[in-house]
Amino acid sequence: MTKEKLLLLDGNSLAYRAFFALPPLTNQQGIHTNAVYGFTTMLQKIITEEQPTKMLVAFDAGKTTFRHSTFTEYKGGRQKTPPELSEQFPYVRKLIDAYGIQRYELEQYEADDIIGTLAKQAATEKMDVIIVSGDKDLTQLATDNVTVYITRKGMTDIEVYTPAHIEEKYGLTPAQIIDMKGLMGDASDNIPGVPGVGEKTAIKLLTAHGTVEGVYANMDAVSGAKLKEKLIANEQQAYMSKELATIHTEAPLTITLADLAYNGAHDEELRAIYQELGFKTLLEKTDFDIEEQQQEDLVFTVLQTVEQLPQQAALHVELENEHYHTCAVLGMSVSSDAGTIYIPFDVMQQSDVVQAWLADEQVTKYVTDRKATQAALARFNLALNGVAFDLLLATYIVNPSLSGDDVATLVSEFGYRDVKANEDVYGKGAKRAIPADDVVAEHASRKAFAVWTLRETIEERLRQNQQYELYKELELPLARILGEMESEGITVSKETLQAMGAALTERVAHIEAAIYEAAGETFNINSPKQLGVILFEKLGLPVIKKTKTGYSTAADVLDKLQGEHAIIEHILLYRQLAKLQSTYIEGLLKEIHADGKVHTRFQQALTSTGRLSSIEPNLQNIPIRLEEGRKIRQAFVPSNPDWYLFAADYSQIELRVLAHMCGDAALIEAFREGMDIHTRTAMDVFHVEADAVDSNMRRAAKAVNFGIVYGISDYGLSQNLNITRKEAADFITRYLESFPGVQNYMDAVVKQAKTDGFVTTILNRRRYLPEINSSNFNLRSFAERTAMNTPIQGSAADIIKKAMIDMDARLKAEGLQSTLLLQVHDELIFEGPLEEMEVLAKIVPEVMEQAIELAVPLKVDFSYGKTWYDAK
Repeated sequence: MTKEKLLLLDGNSLAYRAFFALPPLTNQQGIHTNAVYGFTTMLQKIITEEQPTKMLVAFDAGKTTFRHSTFTEYKGGRQKTPPELSEQFPYVRKLIDAYGIQRYELEQYEADDIIGTLAKQAATEKMDVIIVSGDKDLTQLATDNVTVYITRKGMTDIEVYTPAHIEEKYGLTPAQIIDMKGLMGDASDNIPGVPGVGEKTAIKLLTAHGTVEGVYANMDAVSGAKLKEKLIANEQQAYMSKELATIHTEAPLTITLADLAYNGAHDEELRAIYQELGFKTLLEKTDFDIEEQQQEDLVFTVLQTVEQLPQQAALHVELENEHYHTCAVLGMSVSSDAGTIYIPFDVMQQSDVVQAWLADEQVTKYVTDRKATQAALARFNLALNGVAFDLLLATYIVNPSLSGDDVATLVSEFGYRDVKANEDVYGKGAKRAIPADDVVAEHASRKAFAVWTLRETIEERLRQNQQYELYKELELPLARILGEMESEGITVSKETLQAMGAALTERVAHIEAAIYEAAGETFNINSPKQLGVILFEKLGLPVIKKTKTGYSTAADVLDKLQGEHAIIEHILLYRQLAKLQSTYIEGLLKEIHADGKVHTRFQQALTSTGRLSSIEPNLQNIPIRLEEGRKIRQAFVPSNPDWYLFAADYSQIELRVLAHMCGDAALIEAFREGMDIHTRTAMDVFHVEADAVDSNMRRAAKAVNFGIVYGISDYGLSQNLNITRKEAADFITRYLESFPGVQNYMDAVVKQAKTDGFVTTILNRRRYLPEINSSNFNLRSFAERTAMNTPIQGSAADIIKKAMIDMDARLKAEGLQSTLLLQVHDELIFEGPLEEMEVLAKIVPEVMEQAIELAVPLKVDFSYGKTWYDAK
């Protein structure tokens, strides 16, 4: 019989560790996900390696425990949990449930006590026990049967604590860990210990005398007058600290070992939460045994020749992969009431009937993804016209959390409608049931069939939601425009990038030399451990933050050390330039196609706010704060050497939308009078006149202005401005007092969202907020913040999309050669001949500023030049 193995995880500790170990991550709904993602990767690794038969994740039940009756200030020094982390705990719990793992919490007890009690019970029954935590307090539980895994850097680097390892590391037994805490205290839990006694002194005392009690029984043997004085003065505090540090192994649990059987994950639930949180990599790596929902009687025909095609049908073009600017086109399926057919790509290329049908404006086509289909076909000179429905966009507008690629989910959501039986009316072919050996044809046919049968239901839902116009007049025509922009691409000078790369390499080498000179020796600058030794031991700089493995040299730490030593500025610049070189210079060079252009993919159905994003390459994250980053735009040039690039961007569009939506008189007045809004905010918040607003005041005002738009918390603002959370909270309070209309808007939109269950943008884009009335504070708080900022961000997205459609029509009406190439945040980039630049200077701001009428004027800044850099 296989020996039982119990895996016990410290939920709070591991979630905290993941949050601070990983960079900020959000999914397409704006939910922070770094803690959940880190927790997931750790969970996968530990389950795979250990193969437990029983599992439990323990959580703290609340802020008050039985220890507070001993010491009211226990854990009193801890800062309030950042809301960016709080909102993730419900998802961590959902993840645990999806994994089929028991979770448990107990009033008045901590997760440590639950773990300690179960570990003791399991060890008594001769089970192998593994404890996983980020908190070394749990190492006191190590025995021959109980091993404690402590996460170190990141989430998957683990230090294994056994009695032997504790002996080797500290020269102590696991039980003496409690005594060590009693003497040295624990700042993270606000356990005082004996002031002035650190780890080394505590270990020395315990090596000689065994326990705290032993130390006090042998005070005459303690060397050092000052140490003896501190010990005597704090005897009762030492005993109390030991008591606080002791894990309770007899907690009154209502759960037993028999309840902890682990039988594996619930695949469907796990798949759903991965999709909800946007964990695409985990979805791809996990072998879910879930088949798409299928119609048993689906029949399709594979055609080798095509004689006719219907005037109204669903179309799905099957691609080799998602990289539709480079991948192979495999074939296409057409579905109608007459049946479903599959046409291989070689037949598509040879058939005049197919090509004419695709290009015919009078043929009504319902497609899975208009933009991808159009761009993929364009590479083979195949036109696509007559598109009247796009499954990806329609489902995205109905509910941004739905994926138009996931037919199984869509069928579950909307259901198939009844269709006629298949009839062989398309031409020569062999009708047959779905063949097991023709996966491509089957998949393509199912997609086309799904579009044909789902369209009416989805369009009806759009009409019911008053979103049909948003879909039909905005998103659907925009898909064609984006497809054309992607196919056109933008020229990037490989020579310019290579020259920049060479210059950066040389610059980085000079900065390396300056760092070595400042340090007095050479070392690996990219090694946090080596850098920490240089900064905090050799150079003696103040220690800001320590990690489990040494000193933190993270960006926020170095920012706080600026001015302390010249080496800090060198290191910060070194890191910035090294990232420019690897991520942007080298990254862009890899993305240049044979035509000398980059062809980004605009993701139109991704973000919950309606914003476009771009990938491969991501042209929206080219850094512009550093001059070297801005210069990367010098590599973006017109396709014709005699032409120019023209750039136009909305000025502070989201703040203007906020003024329109909230109706705050001061904000509206500032924009109507053309004032600098950040200066005006600083004047109102700091109660000074315009000429007294300095750069720091304006910077703080700018941070809170945009922070309000993005639902920033006091934690987020404190990080941005390098101030305390209290100062940040006070600043936000003063801002809302200065602009009462903003607070009134926020209160009203949250109240309405609680009634409706969603919020809307100016053009009626919806974002559903199922947690807005949740009894869970963290879920409800996130939903409330989302309710406040989504209408602002989403309306700004709607406006620039409307401007793109209007600009496309205006360029055609004017008969210009100039074309729209890119959309980057609030900016549109065109190319055209010099003689058309003045025309663009007239019509582009005119069209963009008139896209939608607001209570305040929209303002567009523009310029043009031989490169994107010059045009800015």
